[in-house]
Amino acid sequence: MAISRYLDSRKNIAGSACGLAGLVLTFTGAAGPYWPVVVAGLYGAGALIAPPDRPPLPDFPDPSAQLDAVRADFEKLGNYLAEVDLPPASAGRLTELTDLLAALLAPGWVAEVLAQDPEGVHTLSRAVRQDIPEAVDSFVRTRWWTRMAPGSEPPERHLERQLTLLQEEAERLATALRETEARRQESHTRYLEDRGRAH
Repeated sequence: MAISRYLDSRKNIAGSACGLAGLVLTFTGAAGPYWPVVVAGLYGAGALIAPPDRPPLPDFPDPSAQLDAVRADFEKLGNYLAEVDLPPASAGRLTELTDLLAALLAPGWVAEVLAQDPEGVHTLSRAVRQDIPEAVDSFVRTRWWTRMAPGSEPPERHLERQLTLLQEEAERLATALRETEARRQESHTRYLEDRGRAH
């Protein structure tokens, strides 16, 4: 396997080309009786100066494919949340958050802009796959203990605070995407103005 890779490598191809040049010198009589050394030397020189072969880059999914995976996980999250009994205030906050995430993940031009923002995709992925499930599950578990030992701080306060922070993070992402589109529009305006002045 290693031999076949070397035979197809740039180093072997460059070395072979230089070796052929050495054979040409031999046939013209320029190499003299030392032609084997000349051919081998030229082959070695060609192999040394040839750039090394680069291994192929890993085939990671593009951002659009990553968004498709987040959408599928968001649907799973929705099925999980539908089975959880939350206090009205927390349920309302959670609905606001999931509605915003659904709008950001919906196929269309917003998702196309989002796909160009790896940090934004990561933020959404983390919210869907980690932050929201952890916040809700922690509330469910803590609420059980609170019922066993009343008098401690209500767990819904932490849940509402966590959901508020996640809502603010999602709103910052939406604002950043909107500003990206605004800059794109402004750039197009400047381009048209510059083109008009050039005529």
